[in-house]
Amino acid sequence: MADVRIGIIGGSGLYKMEALKDIEEVQVDTPFGAPSDALILGTLDGTRVAFLARHGRNHRLSPSELPFRANVYAMKSLGVEYLISASAVGSLKEEAKPLDMVVPDQFIDRTKNRISTFFGEGIVAHIAFGDPICQNLAEVLAEAIASLNFPDVTLHPGGTYVCMEGPAFSTRAESNLYRSWGATVIGMTNLPEAKLAREAEIAYATLALVTDYDCWHTDHDSVTVEMVIGNLMKNAVNAQRVIQETVRRLSQNPPVSDAHSALKYAIITPLDKAPSATKEKLNLLLQKYL
Repeated sequence: MADVRIGIIGGSGLYKMEALKDIEEVQVDTPFGAPSDALILGTLDGTRVAFLARHGRNHRLSPSELPFRANVYAMKSLGVEYLISASAVGSLKEEAKPLDMVVPDQFIDRTKNRISTFFGEGIVAHIAFGDPICQNLAEVLAEAIASLNFPDVTLHPGGTYVCMEGPAFSTRAESNLYRSWGATVIGMTNLPEAKLAREAEIAYATLALVTDYDCWHTDHDSVTVEMVIGNLMKNAVNAQRVIQETVRRLSQNPPVSDAHSALKYAIITPLDKAPSATKEKLNLLLQKYL
């Protein structure tokens, strides 16, 4: 399998980049089923990267249907050590306006129907998750955004991302509740990815692209699909430039990440007493500890 250190999960606009060369599609089988789509491998300014369309290239998967485990496992199998998630979000704060970019450092989990761990079936692991984002990777991402000097786009480093179940958007009461918690943005996808990336010992950071004010803002229309899609299209070109600049910086100076040894003290079950079928299933994650 290819050895690719940098992965990107996001929308289809991210891998249709003119700067991406030597493109090939790779189908990856995992013990957790098929990923959302074929992974797109390509070269950005001399650096090999892997892209995955989170919802499939025709946006055929709802947030609750996403094969999160397969997606992250597939990235791990390619050799990915740094994973950037580009995601559309609603803003819960006046200052984070549509088309702005947020690099969150915290999450609140409001999902109900997601499997967010690789473990179980005889092997128990409890990762440390107090700081769910790799801060060093987030700093590289934020510095890349700042260096591009986008007109009419403000960078918000840090903040809390509420991950809701969906697929319906929030009620106004829910939106105001999340605002009372001090949350910055709301989305439907990133928390399972962040947990699984940590278990897979992959550094993870989020590029949150604001599309709307959710439904709390009395001076703005409540969020609609048309609004989200319109702002997604406007965000696409900027997001491509951010990805390219972040990849350039990562390839020149890949940061140290605590995530790369996240399982060192997390596995509670003695592996010599664990079921062999489970060890085989999780061998990609466990091999350096066996």
